[in-house]
Amino acid sequence: MTTRASFTFVRHIDGLRYHFERDGEHNGRPAYRRTDGNVRCVWWPADGRHCEIADGLVTAHSLNSHADEPAPPPATVWRSFKNDRSYLYDLQALDPEA
Repeated sequence: MTTRASFTFVRHIDGLRYHFERDGEHNGRPAYRRTDGNVRCVWWPADGRHCEIADGLVTAHSLNSHADEPAPPPATVWRSFKNDRSYLYDLQALDPEA
């Protein structure tokens, strides 16, 4: 299984960037934490890879992935949603897959 050490979400509308770094494992797959806050990108058997905040509320997911997809998070378009806001992001790898 390949693992990346970090990645960035780049927001479509304005180029805002959120950086994530490797933070252990969750359900046997690599987990990542946003460097400026308490958002984690984790994998669940039923849902696949998604981002969640501290209370477990899902706040983003990939538009093109499946629950059984292997690690790492897919470099594709992701959609965030929280309250009445929603944005599209590109996941960009910051390092070569190891």
